[in-house]
Amino acid sequence: MKIVFMGTPDFAEASLRALLASGQDVAAVFTRPDKPKDRGMKLTASPVKLLAQEHGIPVYQPVTFRDGVPAEILRGIAPDLLVVVAYGRILPQEVLDIARLGSINVHASLLPRHRGAAPIQWAVLKGDQVTGVSIQFMAAAMDAGDVIAARETQIGEFETAGELAQRLKGIGAQLLVETVCRLEAGEVTAEPQDENAATYTKMLDKSLCPIDWTRTPREIVKHICGLDPWPVATAELQGQSFRVFGAAYTENVTALPPGSVVSAGREGIEVACGGGKTLRITQVQPAGKKRMSAAAYLLGHPMTADG
Repeated sequence: MKIVFMGTPDFAEASLRALLASGQDVAAVFTRPDKPKDRGMKLTASPVKLLAQEHGIPVYQPVTFRDGVPAEILRGIAPDLLVVVAYGRILPQEVLDIARLGSINVHASLLPRHRGAAPIQWAVLKGDQVTGVSIQFMAAAMDAGDVIAARETQIGEFETAGELAQRLKGIGAQLLVETVCRLEAGEVTAEPQDENAATYTKMLDKSLCPIDWTRTPREIVKHICGLDPWPVATAELQGQSFRVFGAAYTENVTALPPGSVVSAGREGIEVACGGGKTLRITQVQPAGKKRMSAAAYLLGHPMTADG
């Protein structure tokens, strides 16, 4: 089967690698234009582009799909299937209709939940216990196509979005290979999504970082885990600001208002949360410093219990 693959980050690279390892004919790759990176602002190719180049696959990096040029390129290739994984662009219908068997998308949630951007992070932020990967036929509406296959997985209580992404990219890659084989054999059935159950996510930004201590300890843990590795939860306690990378539950209760320091010592920084419960911060990163245990931080930045 002749496949055109569209994707950009390492999540997509895993799917492309799996397709190549399975012996599929990837005729071309579309990926986002190279981006400036780090302090030197050197143009850096995407993981998908680098892998395609390793295998001698033609790479296209259109800035826009509105001028019709990418569609003409695709018509010239005449693919049997278009596979899209975290490409980062909304594709026009004329592009989706070119491949003989249609266009499919690997989405990192159990659709129709968490349509849109950052579904992995929002599954953690929302406190979901289960998530997964869905493969859908692409439609004009965002992530609203009929679902061909889905595979679920449990989310660990303290699993970060970064750790979950590493697991999901492997699950998605394997499910993609299986689905492509089924499509090739004509064994695919697709189920329409339940629009009444659809939820939508938004892009992450740094406005989400500050911890709201009026929330429950579990909500705060999920906030910390969901924003790791980016943009990372932040806290300001007793005039000291830092990023927060780790926390643990306690069995303690307090009458202090949310955001108060209940205790600070070798086990970390215990903070009052909503409902009179407390949470212990265990891993922090001060500005300009490396990550460290909260206990190590307190050696140079002592705190005392409020109240």
